[in-house]
Amino acid sequence: MTKAGTSAKKGPPFAGWSFAFAVTVMLTIFSSATAAVNVQVAAAASLTDALNEAIATYEAQHDVVITPIYASSSTLARQIANGSPAALFLSANVEWMDWLETQGINVQQRSDLLHNRLALISSSPDLPEQFTPGEGASIATLLEDRDRLSVGDPDHVPAGMYTQQALEALDEWNELFPRLARGNDVRAALTLVERLETPVGVVYQTDALASERVRILGLFPSETHEPITYPLALIDAKQNDAAVALREWLESEEALGIFAKYGFDTGMSQQ
Repeated sequence: MTKAGTSAKKGPPFAGWSFAFAVTVMLTIFSSATAAVNVQVAAAASLTDALNEAIATYEAQHDVVITPIYASSSTLARQIANGSPAALFLSANVEWMDWLETQGINVQQRSDLLHNRLALISSSPDLPEQFTPGEGASIATLLEDRDRLSVGDPDHVPAGMYTQQALEALDEWNELFPRLARGNDVRAALTLVERLETPVGVVYQTDALASERVRILGLFPSETHEPITYPLALIDAKQNDAAVALREWLESEEALGIFAKYGFDTGMSQQ
């Protein structure tokens, strides 16, 4: 005889847990089977704003998740050489793409996607509105005694490498070399000028246009440095259909229109 108020006989103590566990496993399997494909893209820091918009546009039209990794092209190239899973590489110069190929990396379907210009920038109200490098006074005249010139590190950052070429062509490198504030990528060089930590800097034209806190004093003559070219390539992606499709779309009129909106020259030549 049972006591009044006693509940009915219960089932095995773990029955409910076992059912919940089974449902969880089934949902996990289903989610894994239906999850969107992920494509990792290693891209030069100067592409951040334009590529973010391009990615959002592409993801809205395709069942794919694109994960961009932004850094200096030199940093990205070394990461890829050391086994980074990036399926696409967009470099800010051809040398680091060339270097990858010398490391035995399987670089496929390479082409030159974009071009850029080198700009002298400032956010200081005390400097002139315009100052075109190579026309008249030297860049050093814009700097006070303790001021420095913000640049990407010329030892490995493409923007800094182009800057060194330009300053050498203008016969200003030796004077400015001891006064360089070296950034790990071009966006770091931009940030120093935005914060007024340096009065003047050298970045890509597109970086300057992306910032509301700096102004372009002038563009470096294109003949003072090698063409600023952004090569695009698949990285060991023979079986990665999603990466192949994304690479093809990046050369489309729709994608190039996005890059052009951010100031990139979209004239493209196949290698």
